Amino acid sequence: MTLEIGGITFDAHNPKALANFWSEATGVPVGSAGDEFARLTPDASIGSFFFIKVPEGKIAKNRCHVDFKVEGDRAAEVERLITLGASEVMTHQHNDFFWTVMQDPEGNEFCVSEKD
Repeated sequence: MTLEIGGITFDAHNPKALANFWSEATGVPVGSAGDEFARLTPDASIGSFFFIKVPEGKIAKNRCHVDFKVEGDRAAEVERLITLGASEVMTHQHNDFFWTVMQDPEGNEFCVSEKD
């Protein structure tokens, strides 16, 4: 047997709003959205993103996060994501590889780097 990723699930205070942010960020439409659950339409490039309402807020750094690669200008993409509601945490460099750690509107970390 081999595991296959079915999707990535985000805990959320407001699933619909968080799904809308990720829809704008990725260009993948919202497939369904309600007060308790939302989902981006499954897409070959990212699979499924699920958003489930939880009562507690985010307390600590994520132990796992999503990494995205962008074609072209990473800094311009970071600025675009900030205008959508994300925040920039820090930019890192290892040799000639740069990536920016960001947070979505509910504080979930993700990274943005340029495609190789």
